[in-house]
Parts: sequence; C-alpha cells; structure tokens
Amino acid sequence: MKVDYIIVGLGLAGLAFIEELITAKKTFVVFEDDSQTSSLVAGGVYNPVILKRYTPVWNAKEQLKVALPFYQRIEKKLSIKVDEKFIIKKVFKSIEDQNNWFSAIDKPKLSGFLNPVLDSQTYPGVIADFDFGNVNEAGRIDTKKLVQTYREYLKEKELIHFESFQYDCIDFHKDHISYNHIIANRIVFCEGFGIVKNPFFNYLPLNEAKGELLTIHAPALDINFLLKSTLFILPIGNHHYKVGATFNWTDKTSNPSKEGKQELVDKLKKVISVPYRIVSQSAGIRPTVAGRRPLVGRHPEHPQLSVLNGLGTRGVMIAPTVAKNLFNHLEKEEILDVEIDINRFH
Repeated sequence: MKVDYIIVGLGLAGLAFIEELITAKKTFVVFEDDSQTSSLVAGGVYNPVILKRYTPVWNAKEQLKVALPFYQRIEKKLSIKVDEKFIIKKVFKSIEDQNNWFSAIDKPKLSGFLNPVLDSQTYPGVIADFDFGNVNEAGRIDTKKLVQTYREYLKEKELIHFESFQYDCIDFHKDHISYNHIIANRIVFCEGFGIVKNPFFNYLPLNEAKGELLTIHAPALDINFLLKSTLFILPIGNHHYKVGATFNWTDKTSNPSKEGKQELVDKLKKVISVPYRIVSQSAGIRPTVAGRRPLVGRHPEHPQLSVLNGLGTRGVMIAPTVAKNLFNHLEKEEILDVEIDINRFH
C-alpha cells in the first residue's frame, strides 16, 4: 500500500489536517487507538476573549475566519449539525469587574466581541449580583459528535486502522518511509497527550492538564446561553447542561475523580440556586504548552516526520488554522508561524 501521508491520531488536529489532504487530493491512512480522549470530552466552546483578564485570544479574529467556514463545510459533507452559535454571558463579580469590562471594550482586538450594553436581566436560578456582560461571536462545536462521525466516515472508506502505532516499525529511506506494509512520503503525529510516548517528539515541553466535566439535569434552570462565572454552564438541550471545567496538573489519568466532582459541585453552589441532578461525569487530558501556543513542525533530524499538537483548551478555534499552515509548509514550503514552530525549542 502506498500513500502520501500516514496520520497518527484522530482528534481535532488530525481531522483538520486530513481535511487539508482531501482538498489537495492527497492519499492517506490513519491510525487511532482511542488512548486519548481530550477531543471527545472537550466542552468544544469557541470564545474569542479570555474573560479572566479581558484580553483577546491569540489571533482570535483570524482563527474564526478559518474555523467557522471549516466546520460549515464538514457539517455539509457529513450531513450533521455540530456548530451551535450562542452568546456568552459573563457574570460580573464586582463593580470593579464591570469597569474592567468597559476598559477592555476600547482595545482594538476586542472590538465587536464585547457588548458595551450590560445585561441587567434576572435569570431564575442564576446567582448574579452585578449584572452580565455579553460576548458575541461565540459558540460550541460538538467535538464528540464531530470526531465520532468523522471516524465512521473514514471507516466506511477503509482509511483508518483502529490500532496503536508502533514507532519502532518505521523504516527511513531516502525518498520515503515504510511502516509495515505501508509506503508513505510523510507521517504526521496528532496524538495529543500521547506524544509523551513518542520517541521522536517526546522532547517537546508538553504539559498535561486533566480536565473534568459534569453533565447535569436542572429542570428549573432555563438558559439558552453559555453562563461564565467561576465555571461555565453550557446548555445542551432539554434542561441538560455541561458544567466545567477543572484543571489538574498532577493526576495523569483520564478517569473521572471524586475530587474533580466535588470541586465542580462546590463551585456550582456559587453560580446557581436551583436543584439539579448529576447525570454523568467525564475527564480527559488536555495537551498544553507554556505560552499556550501549539507544537507544529518537522522533526529536526527526520524531516519526513511532523507533529501537530498542543492545541490546549481552544482547539476548536486553533486546529483549522494550524493544520492549514502545516500542510502549506510541507507541500508549498510556506513558512510556519514562528509562534507555533517547534524550532523555538531547539
């Protein structure tokens, strides 16, 4: 079997890169072993503003210009709906918090995202003593539905192997790579946190941040926006909500924990005042990098190998842009954005 690319890992990063390959009519095969779950359990929210400090997300406007049409094309291609637009309502903690919001509105990179008119409406069950600020151009990608449907799409076309990739089976040749019975021009690793076991790229400074979410049923809560306070509450239909998320830098497992559950329950008490029932709890490991910039580029000694990783908490916004940049770098010698290029660690 001969292909242009072998892709290892099918989360958001791998999916976005594969779309570039399909558009360019490049051949490929994918290996996915379900060892990483961050794309499957992610909240999937795209939000152009870091609300903790009222600062713009890195290249937010540029990323959204690429990402939103990208997801529209996939929805049409797979006949599914994964992109849900909504407003984010930020709960102000104090008058000072409100003032910081108004100061941020004047920043050029935030214009259009932060609404200058505060929302003083009361929403039953929501604890908010200092009004709300509305964030525009936000929404959510149903990452679990997207990735699972995409896997089925590749399975039907016999383009995916559900098995672990064996690094020691790679043989390097002058003009190609061989992996068992497959001959390929390049391999792109999109393994998420799994990259720590990759002997070619485990030198990169990838941090693992465990995140946990709850799904709750709260019949008395009736909101059609994402509520952002000490945690987020995201409506997913029929009075069900996703609640999250935790950040745990010491627990390296993808198993839901009692501690994570208790942290979310304790915070939820300060955000809503209505009864609810916990329906489920999920956990995943986020691949994060200091400086919140992805890890993208070629291996310094084996240029046939590349990495597309470290998308962090904003993967739905970042993935389409960095996947396009890597593809154009490999196929058209386009220069990688210096902020994502792994050469910054050499």
